Amino acid sequence: MITRSILMAAATAAALVLGAPVAQAAGASELKAPPAAPYKAVSSLVKLPDFLPGMGQLFVDPATLPAGPFLGYDHDGRLVNTTYMIPLSLMKSDMHLNDLKVPAGVKVDHVDIMYNAGHPGVAEPHIHIVLWNVPAAQESRVAK
Repeated sequence: MITRSILMAAATAAALVLGAPVAQAAGASELKAPPAAPYKAVSSLVKLPDFLPGMGQLFVDPATLPAGPFLGYDHDGRLVNTTYMIPLSLMKSDMHLNDLKVPAGVKVDHVDIMYNAGHPGVAEPHIHIVLWNVPAAQESRVAK
């Protein structure tokens, strides 16, 4: 069950991401797939397909699991989103998620926050915080 405080923490994350500068990752080599080491294809780490509809082809630095960031690429290998998967067990009502990183040179266009009951790689219930760097109309690049 998602409590009001968890939803407020997630909403705070979105407000902070949209209302303040987002911290940047170290380099711009992440703009085209595959990103440089230490990133690895999620499909090489857990039993998931190479391309996940709605998210894209995902890459992650294994040292950052389970939260990520997970870099999502379209079928042409262009970065379209950066996703964080925050386990509900780690979320607290006074939690601030104002240090979510995206690759250097990437501007966050909008944010989606969704509940997920669990999947390979992040088995426990968690929240997906998706930082889109393309307009909502272009999310279809990873729809199928």
